[in-house]
Amino acid sequence: MERSVFTDRSKKPDNRRLNKAIGESGPHWTAIKAHVLKKHGEALEEWKYYGPKAGWVLKVLLRRRNVFFLTPLKGYFRIAFVFGDRAASTVEKSNVPAAVKKELKETRRYVEGRALRIEVKRQKDVPAVKKLIDIKIAS
Repeated sequence: MERSVFTDRSKKPDNRRLNKAIGESGPHWTAIKAHVLKKHGEALEEWKYYGPKAGWVLKVLLRRRNVFFLTPLKGYFRIAFVFGDRAASTVEKSNVPAAVKKELKETRRYVEGRALRIEVKRQKDVPAVKKLIDIKIAS
């Protein structure tokens, strides 16, 4: 799996560097942020360094609760969620694409729940991410 474009621990990313890294996917990130703000309120964004393999990842929290993690990649980004059993069941019953449901169902279960990663490269990737955010926050 591709790692963050930000791997230098001494250089904490900022919005300018993030937008430059994700390139044409920038508007998709803006749309996702706007969705969270409009529907759920102000989210806290916190850059965390997870080591040389993972690099810098943007952790997004709502009321001190992890919602998702954004990994900036070259020209696009990946969003990762962790869903508990109840939320995973809601995802399976939702209208997200079948491929997303299949990936969630097949992923290994951890104590925290099931991890799901979505690569956001095109506008068509955004609605599923928004729906997953809503499910995560509601659970």
